[in-house]
Amino acid sequence: MRTIEDIQSDFELLDDWEDRYRYVIELGRELPPLAPEDMNEATKVPGCVSQVWLTSASDGASPPHLTFAGASDAHIVRGLVAIALALYSGRSAPEILSTDAETLFTSLGLKEHLTPQRSNGLRSMVARIQRDAKLALDAAA
Repeated sequence: MRTIEDIQSDFELLDDWEDRYRYVIELGRELPPLAPEDMNEATKVPGCVSQVWLTSASDGASPPHLTFAGASDAHIVRGLVAIALALYSGRSAPEILSTDAETLFTSLGLKEHLTPQRSNGLRSMVARIQRDAKLALDAAA
């Protein structure tokens, strides 16, 4: 998977939104598949127009580091999942909780080019990731 820094760099090279849109879809294609048994009601992210599933695993360290995996049934949303995972996966729970995703999404131009429903879905993904980080932090305490 690409790092969030790689994604930001690539976005800077793309001049128009159509190219960025295609790039987001490409990121989604590179997303490792989620196991079918992980696509269930417990992992489904509410608030998304398309179906989105997110799983998380904590390493149990102090502070815990979390690894996320995800999937969606829509191409563009799968790319948004890939961006969210690049931003958060592998980081410590405190880092996840202090990361300002809105600023990143704005800098990439996502907020201004996504439909309100997709923007709400992206916020729902971030809220789920942050919730999982808080739960892992509480469990480690």
